[in-house]
Amino acid sequence: MKQLNIKQHPIHFIQSKNEVELNDELKTWKRSDIISWLKWNDRNGVYEDKASIREFGSKMKKKEGIEIMIRQIIEC
Repeated sequence: MKQLNIKQHPIHFIQSKNEVELNDELKTWKRSDIISWLKWNDRNGVYEDKASIREFGSKMKKKEGIEIMIRQIIEC
């Protein structure tokens, strides 16, 4: 997948997908792209590695990021 540009992937693009399609789409994203989207969507969240290690003792895994992203999109 080419470098993700958040402006090319607004929330309405991914909100139009069902949970299975969304999960499949997000599996193609880089971990860094998922973190970028999460930071964009939830500016108060702890997603970057340094902050995550400081807060939780570990980095967020890609799978965890996908789960968080799906939850945030579904709850919108």
